[in-house]
Amino acid sequence: MTAIGTGIDVSPLALGGTTFGWTSDEATSWQVLDGFLHAGGNLIDTSDSYSAWAPGNCGGESETIIGAWMAARGNRDRVIIGTKVSRHPEFTGLSAANVAAAADASLKRLGTGYIDLYWAHYDDPDVPLQETAEAFDALVRAGKVRAIGVSNYTGERIREWITIARRENYVVPVAVQPLYNLVKREPYERDIAPVAAAENLAVLPYQALASGFLTGKYRAESDLTGGIRQYMAHGFYSEAGLAVVGVLEGIAREHGSTPAAVALAWLRGRPGVAAPIASARTLDQLASMMDFTRLQLTADQRSALDDVSARVPSV
Repeated sequence: MTAIGTGIDVSPLALGGTTFGWTSDEATSWQVLDGFLHAGGNLIDTSDSYSAWAPGNCGGESETIIGAWMAARGNRDRVIIGTKVSRHPEFTGLSAANVAAAADASLKRLGTGYIDLYWAHYDDPDVPLQETAEAFDALVRAGKVRAIGVSNYTGERIREWITIARRENYVVPVAVQPLYNLVKREPYERDIAPVAAAENLAVLPYQALASGFLTGKYRAESDLTGGIRQYMAHGFYSEAGLAVVGVLEGIAREHGSTPAAVALAWLRGRPGVAAPIASARTLDQLASMMDFTRLQLTADQRSALDDVSARVPSV
């Protein structure tokens, strides 16, 4: 377990909730959630906007499924729930009024009185940062949120939020959620990692498996046809990326494991990383991911992954 803020101890892997209500129906989602908890996981990461992009959905489907599962299992005290605000179709942006309303809507869908970790999903340049920081502070002081984090913010904007919070005696963010994986190391390492280290922010990278690309299932451009997941993975596909997958597969064979587990083990071992975030559509995918908790990569294996991933062009 790794501590985030005060009194929030999280498992080595965060289970992403993007698939719930999208590529995983409710029954399958419950199976994955049960499996994750049984395997020792506790941190579930979702958003009020998941999965508004899917035909027939309006946003909040993931939170609703998680809330129903917690109610049925009676396990709210065993899980850490992180959710986000700014992208729900009815609650767009980070004005004070919107943050307050969106948080209440998330609490209702989740069927809980508090959110453990509440994220500003994307920066909102149209709202003064002090207004947003004050709104998040108000939620913590009201007992609706335990801790706050920022996702998809630049290093400069993270510093600005923290500076405002300290000056105004607001609650300070304790975590950052960036896009970061073996084929997408920048701009995180250059721009955000120094701020996270200086401010002791827990890092929870999303798309830890590059939308499935690092599992090795996309070996040619012809594999990237049809389906939203495949479209998302296309952004990570390159010859240099395939070289990373090749090294992952070699190391996985040495450990009797999977490329996904090796990719997560590398990421979990990076400075400041508290828990990578990865989604599982099925129980089989979950098992492949959770295997990383038993992996101990050697210095040579880490060096090989560092070297090959550094050759992937930054976009």
